[in-house]
Parts: sequence; structure tokens; C-alpha cells
Amino acid sequence: MTIELHTLSAVHHDPAESLTVAQKEALQRTVAKVVALGEQVGVSVDQMVLLLQSGLTVGELLDYLAARAGKLA
Repeated sequence: MTIELHTLSAVHHDPAESLTVAQKEALQRTVAKVVALGEQVGVSVDQMVLLLQSGLTVGELLDYLAARAGKLA
């Protein structure tokens, strides 16, 4: 996931610009991995969306999911 996250940080661009095919694929892979991690630790997609809408950054969301995963280990 680290590679995809670095790819996403490189995507930071003007929202009016379209993503390249490679950027879209990297984004899809990354989102799928985050969703899978959330499911593993008992956090639904809807809950993750609410957390992001409430002000959590993507990095903070990943930290939260990782902390929950650590508690399950």
C-alpha cells in the first residue's frame, strides 16, 4: 500500500485535470486495500466515510485502522 500512497501523493493536482489511467488504477487499488483493512478490523465503508467527513485525514484514518488491527493481534 505504501507505493500506492506515494502514487496518490503525486496525484495532488488541479481538480479540473483528469487522472491518468495509471493514477486511476493506483487509486482503485489503494481504496480496495483500505476497504479490506477496514473490514478486517470491523470498520465499515460508511463508517470510514463518516470519519473522513468529520475531519480525519486519510493518514489519520490509516493510523486508526492500524491501531485497531494491533488490538486484534
